[in-house]
Amino acid sequence: MSPLLLSVLLSLVSAVAYAAAAIVQERVAASATGLQYAPLRRPAWWGAVLLNGLGAALHVAALAYGPLSLVQPLGALTIVFALPMAALLVGRRTGRTAWRGAVMATVGLAGLLSLTAGDAPRALSDDAGHVLAAATFGAVALLFVLAHVVRRAVLRSMALAAAAGVSFGMASVFTKTVAEEWTADAPLAESTGVLVLSAFAVAGLLLSQAAYRDAGLAAPLATVTVVNPVIAAVVGLTLFGESFRYGAAGAVAALICGAVAAGGLVRLTVDRLAAGRPAGDGPAGDRRAGAESARNRPAHEGPVREGPARPRGDAPSGDAPSGSDRHATGPEVGDRVDVGAVPGTRAHLEVEVRSRTVAGRP
Repeated sequence: MSPLLLSVLLSLVSAVAYAAAAIVQERVAASATGLQYAPLRRPAWWGAVLLNGLGAALHVAALAYGPLSLVQPLGALTIVFALPMAALLVGRRTGRTAWRGAVMATVGLAGLLSLTAGDAPRALSDDAGHVLAAATFGAVALLFVLAHVVRRAVLRSMALAAAAGVSFGMASVFTKTVAEEWTADAPLAESTGVLVLSAFAVAGLLLSQAAYRDAGLAAPLATVTVVNPVIAAVVGLTLFGESFRYGAAGAVAALICGAVAAGGLVRLTVDRLAAGRPAGDGPAGDRRAGAESARNRPAHEGPVREGPARPRGDAPSGDAPSGSDRHATGPEVGDRVDVGAVPGTRAHLEVEVRSRTVAGRP
């Protein structure tokens, strides 16, 4: 097998590993009732961590056998692999709008990365590295605060995903710096860089885990997948002396590709906002949405009931409606029971059954 073909194969397997890790993370987030950033007691989450590590190792191996201009665009296929894998493995189907957004983000990102050339990179000085690390930590902290200020759950997840993408992108930048300057004669000389890239990698993992909680799979994964290499490419262009291929024409094409990728992210975000399920997809998201609706329902409105309707005229004449009849907003189940939503957030579905006496009837 030729080195180029081996590089392509490793890149594709790496993208599949990243996609599988994202699917597991999203499922863990959708069913989590405790810590949303680091569900340490969930074995599945540790499996996602191992899959992310496998994807990173395969990506580095692919770079050893093939050029960066080939390996990086292939890494953008993660989102394209994730959607059919999710449909096959966990029964999650993706609508046409989400698919269009995912394809737009992938095509734009692949085009942008294919236009980036790094033939004669400069070394990153220590002072520049310190300033870059501090600025990046500040940007991640700002996005983290923004995520906790916005009220829409989907926008909160997108802000966390953007922060994760920035963290992963800077981890890639410092990995490149450490790899270029490390020598066997002084193995600990780059210990500071190793600590910084480790901090960014861990922060990216935790932030991405939280991002999947309220926005499903496609939108956060696409955001992380796009922001990560874009941040690394911007740093490479400004600090490492990299450039776009084909001069001014390449720069214009790169801007167009960036606009296409951004349009895909916007389409995915709007699709999630229009879905009207900010608590996340799947059964766990439905439970959280139902619990949130019950908790926000005014107490005077009474329980929400389901079942065959019973005309109110059946009550004896002259009897004034009382109890839940006075504020009833729905039909009754059977003759002697009301079924209503139980206030509060719970990890499982609960039904409160009340007798007619408790409900205020004779």
